[in-house]
Amino acid sequence: MDEADMMRTIEAAAEVVRRRLITPPQYGLILGSGLGRLADAVVAEAVIPYGEIPHFPRSTVEGHVGRFVAGKLEGQPVLVMQGRAHYYEGYSMAELALPLRVMQTLGIHTLILTNAAGGLNPSFRPGDVMIIRDQINLVGMTGLNPLIGPNLSRFGPRFVDMTQAYDPDLRAIARQVAARQAIPCHEGVYVALSGPCFETPAEVRFLRVIGADAVGMSTGSEVAVARHGGMRVLGLSGISNVAAPPDVEPVGETTHEEVLEAGRLLVPRLETIIRGVLKHP
Repeated sequence: MDEADMMRTIEAAAEVVRRRLITPPQYGLILGSGLGRLADAVVAEAVIPYGEIPHFPRSTVEGHVGRFVAGKLEGQPVLVMQGRAHYYEGYSMAELALPLRVMQTLGIHTLILTNAAGGLNPSFRPGDVMIIRDQINLVGMTGLNPLIGPNLSRFGPRFVDMTQAYDPDLRAIARQVAARQAIPCHEGVYVALSGPCFETPAEVRFLRVIGADAVGMSTGSEVAVARHGGMRVLGLSGISNVAAPPDVEPVGETTHEEVLEAGRLLVPRLETIIRGVLKHP
């Protein structure tokens, strides 16, 4: 697909969403596994199932409802993705980039990403929040970068600076909100893997060695597309489980049910931080 075809696909999807909006959104939110109930906090003006949007990737994973919720949160116009699709579901990186391109086409300037992540840092506990300071996108580094292919010059340059992929000012506000509300919160490095397998003990050991504090199966590629389009990015990982030390036997089993259960604890904490960021002057 050439640049013109890609732009037509993006415009077709964006136009369907645009026609349903009442207030042009300025903030985009993407909600991860078990975190979809955050969308309930929005004073909704429109709900748009992904299946009604042409070319839009749909999630097949439990805990991802699969729809846009548009409206107001803390008085700010938001467009919330209640669930996301993943590379392991069989989509190409170009398909997974489409939701971000739609947001950019609609004029959204700030992106707040949430995900459920496994804790690699031994000081983390299930239910903690990690503000993402930086990332290691192993998926993109091994050749599956969503920006490979024709450069969409309307959105950004061929080569994207990622030295401050996660906005330092937004991180500072999130830290302040978490501290005021006594929310267990850390800053750290998120590593993105393709999934769908959870990590082996040897992989956990490797990821810790290279400097990762939390691991998940999303977010890294989304941030690359967001930064290409000039969006400010805040990333929040909800720590759903903590990997056992690889030298401890037996190593506990990790399940998706565990991830969803942790979401029940994490949703109010993440909602508090996001609300605080949105109402900051």
